[in-house]
Amino acid sequence: MRSLYTEPSLERPAAVIAATADSLPAHSGALERARAFAEPLIASEVLDTGENILAHADAVAAILRQIGGSEAMQAACYLVYACDHLHKPHEVISKAFGDSFADLAVQTTKLVQLQRMARVAQNAATRTNAPMAQTSATQTESVRKMLLAFSRDLRVVMLRLASRMQTLRFYAASKQPVPPGLAQESLQVFAPLANRLGIWEIKWEMEDLSFRFLEPQTYKEVAHLLEEKRVEREASVEALRQELAQELERHGIHAKVQGRPKHIYSIVKKMRGKSLAFDKVFDVRALRIVVPSVPDCYAALSYVHALYTPITSEFDDYIAKPKANGYQSLHTVVRDTAGRPIEVQLRTQAMHDYAEHGVAAHWAYKEAGAKGYAGVSATGAYEAKIAVLRQLLAWERDLASSQESHPGEVVLDDRIYVLTPDAAIVELPQGATPVDFAYSVHTNLGHRCRGARVDGAMVPLQTRLQSGQTVEVVAAKEGGPSRDWLNPELGYLASHRARAKVRAWFNALAMEETMAKGREAVEKLLQREGKTAIKLDDLAAQLGFSDANALFEVVGKDEYSLRNIETLLRPVETPVSDDQLVLRKARSSGGNGKGGVLVVGVDSLMTQLAKCCKPAPPDLISGFVTRGRGVSVHRADCPNLRNMVQRSADRLVDVEWGVPSGARGAAVYPVDVSVQAVDRQGLLRDISEVFAKEKMNVIGVQTQSIKGVAWMTFTVEVSDSSRLPKVLSQVLELRGVQTARRR
Repeated sequence: MRSLYTEPSLERPAAVIAATADSLPAHSGALERARAFAEPLIASEVLDTGENILAHADAVAAILRQIGGSEAMQAACYLVYACDHLHKPHEVISKAFGDSFADLAVQTTKLVQLQRMARVAQNAATRTNAPMAQTSATQTESVRKMLLAFSRDLRVVMLRLASRMQTLRFYAASKQPVPPGLAQESLQVFAPLANRLGIWEIKWEMEDLSFRFLEPQTYKEVAHLLEEKRVEREASVEALRQELAQELERHGIHAKVQGRPKHIYSIVKKMRGKSLAFDKVFDVRALRIVVPSVPDCYAALSYVHALYTPITSEFDDYIAKPKANGYQSLHTVVRDTAGRPIEVQLRTQAMHDYAEHGVAAHWAYKEAGAKGYAGVSATGAYEAKIAVLRQLLAWERDLASSQESHPGEVVLDDRIYVLTPDAAIVELPQGATPVDFAYSVHTNLGHRCRGARVDGAMVPLQTRLQSGQTVEVVAAKEGGPSRDWLNPELGYLASHRARAKVRAWFNALAMEETMAKGREAVEKLLQREGKTAIKLDDLAAQLGFSDANALFEVVGKDEYSLRNIETLLRPVETPVSDDQLVLRKARSSGGNGKGGVLVVGVDSLMTQLAKCCKPAPPDLISGFVTRGRGVSVHRADCPNLRNMVQRSADRLVDVEWGVPSGARGAAVYPVDVSVQAVDRQGLLRDISEVFAKEKMNVIGVQTQSIKGVAWMTFTVEVSDSSRLPKVLSQVLELRGVQTARRR
């Protein structure tokens, strides 16, 4: 079967392509000079596709020439490929060709490098078994963002379109296997961009080639169907062409009537989109009529409809209502005398030029000056550039449908696109800094940001980033943001999102301090009431709070009275008469056992150490006669004892520490030690080692960490509580410890 793919040979438009107001200056012989400059550098080099670089540059220049590119634009493509082989490309090219050529070459080279890095990152993701659809979508989005980032200089976009077109042609001619990512990227990014810019000859060819590489079997099937009746179809189209040309000439309309190329991808899209069989696709047989003026378009349409039977549902007037990319034509489908459908397009020569070459048909160089160039005034050139910018914005909205559109705004300058060291694309607002970048990557990285490298060089954190730069954050292992970052005059942050994250961090810090204050107040109250064994979450639930932190928050803000907790902890008791008091014998005779407590003036009474204050010798102590549990021994300064004495002073009895016949240090007593510290790895181990060094046995530990602050309670056995201050001073010297005290 004869191949249906051939390089198009289309008419050259009269107008000249220009991609930006700061366009390339006209240098005499620039094309020859640029090629001669680049040839020694690239003649023996190859691209990663295997194509010779000089041959690739020649082909790109030819493509630019086909779509109306100026000689200066063609010259620039050689300088782009020379950049990789120059030590200081901008400086060298600027001296030889001028700053404008140097800027274009370096910017385009930068875009090529970024795309290559992104593709390497995609391949790495594929090797890690990431879903193909996910990595492909990520790559497509990355390339789209990069093209938009560099689209301020539209020459860069045109050079990339032409280069990608040549790459696809090379794969088609060499019959090498095409990387699926490259074909997908061409179909989903570059072809829609060419479409949005109206460069149809690149769009159609790029779509067909990409589809051929992605779905070779479907491509061959449709190609076979087209080839099957090619001779018969071409004969019928030629007969219709001659008949229409004669009819229009007879009515005084000077028209150019020609057959229209068949594009396999568009046929397949129509078959799939409308669930049509191949024989129901109307534009397999198609004609194009080019006339001098718009009135001639409508006049020719009336003669076509008079000559053949129109299919009214297939008529579109894109002259009265142009497409979003500026395309204008009349489209109609008619049936010939044999009943076979044929699509007819009618347009003026200007519409045809735009349809074939899009923005290339009316862009103009600044070098044209006030008098204009190729029929386009300087004012018209500016308006054309604005129109193109609008098309790029519309293209962005087409590919990122989730993003809200802003009709009527030309705001390509409000975003920048930079890369991580792993070639991931990060989108930031214009004026963004390395701190904005860090917060965009991860909130925690933003909090710990302390410095940054841009393209390998250390820069201040207030540095304004630019599209295409690679940014690496230097971060501390722990820590938080600086309050200076919230000062707009210092210029650390441009992103509202990053600024909100910094504020949230300081709000959380203030909340931690509030909760710590509330926790301390609640714990002191529980100590006074002798209720330290109560679980804090259970206490909060009884008071109607979701958890202990919610209770601490309102107490710390002074929005909740501690009297509510006191009321819960002190239920109303029925008075008991004195004759109901039951005193049992102590377990050790005389209360003078090993490390025991003596009740002055009373013998054989059971005694117990109060759990609220956990006394230990040589603490000053007092006894309180309880209901059914003997004498409870408290430290003399215990708040719970003071409260009980206020209610029942007659139950207070004098007690003292019993002195055994042996060494006093033989008996040990449990005491509680409270520690507050910055939470870190190894904290519990370090504190336990201090107690072990001082030969104090730790028999219980309770810990809780709230947003980086550790609250710890150690129960240790001591024979002499006077040793505790020395031990606690050693605990305070440990890294991160804020307070250490006996409870």
